[in-house]
Amino acid sequence: MAAPITAMSHLKRGMHARIVAMRECPCELQRFAEMGLTEGVEFHVVKVAPFGDPVEIEVRGYRLCLRRKEASCFEVEVL
Repeated sequence: MAAPITAMSHLKRGMHARIVAMRECPCELQRFAEMGLTEGVEFHVVKVAPFGDPVEIEVRGYRLCLRRKEASCFEVEVL
């Protein structure tokens, strides 16, 4: 059975996931790629602020906070 694909913005605290695709959206995808958010990278959700915005993730050894709008640009596979 394949792992479910969802938007990064739907993940909860403590979940692990892998980026499988980046959607076209008004976010600065090039900037995220420069920070290491590329297809195939695994990360885990450290914190989710009240009302779900922002989301703090740990990726490639550092922590990064993303707004819900930014996080919705990434399709992820839950691990």
